[in-house]
Amino acid sequence: MNSNYEVRYASSPEAVKHYDTQALRNEFLVENVMKIDHLKWVYSHYDRFMVSGVVPVTKSIELESIDPLKSENFLDRRELGIINIGDTGTVTVDGTEYILDHKEALYLGQGNKKVVFSSQSSDHPAKFYLNSTPAHKSFPNKKIGINDVEVVELGAPETANARTLRKYIVNSVVDVCQLQMGMTTLKPGSVWNTMPAHVHDRRMEVYFYIEVPKDQAVCHFMGQPDETRHIWMTDNEAVISPPWSIHSGSGTSNYTFIWGMAGENLDYGDMDTCKINELR
Repeated sequence: MNSNYEVRYASSPEAVKHYDTQALRNEFLVENVMKIDHLKWVYSHYDRFMVSGVVPVTKSIELESIDPLKSENFLDRRELGIINIGDTGTVTVDGTEYILDHKEALYLGQGNKKVVFSSQSSDHPAKFYLNSTPAHKSFPNKKIGINDVEVVELGAPETANARTLRKYIVNSVVDVCQLQMGMTTLKPGSVWNTMPAHVHDRRMEVYFYIEVPKDQAVCHFMGQPDETRHIWMTDNEAVISPPWSIHSGSGTSNYTFIWGMAGENLDYGDMDTCKINELR
């Protein structure tokens, strides 16, 4: 059984109020998500959400189960979302090949056994970002291309939050148990994501920040609306957002992030918006 994983336990909002900077980073920040020829999972106790990334360069990488799952195969009781943020790669699922170009996605349902990740070129490898959640039934595997996503334009230049949101793995695009994934791109001159901020106590969320320029950063805000905290983040880092927490950020440049959710329902619009002037 693969032991290459890290477990993150859930923290109460009362406990988080007393965390210093390093404690916040230890509990919620996931650094160095994209690893060459290597899969390392972070297993969160918030809705049993799992996050990882892999860059196959010198060899193909097989998806293996880890000890907390207590299952022979990784997907025996789980579903998996994959978004390729690198060059062309292939995900082979029980003998069927799915070719994923840049920013294409793949949903894998419960019950798939052998999953292998590979790159078309070792000089220009694929970069597979992975989210996984528990599943109660098996839905068909489905590739989601660029033209398959739902696109929503949000915000405005005047409020520095003009952005394009793309829904990849949502129940209006593909049948899922609880996993949802998408990508939001900030337009040049805009830096704020998810502002006005919100919480959704029915779902947790993970943000994965990408396309953050070298020597730039994103300040990610979390915590209860009246007791916020922040974590400074750079390219290819993820952050776990508890159901009771806001999840918002502002960068020193525009950037992109991939969001993944799991929890009580699949209603994307189910959220409790926080008034900007009431944030503390």
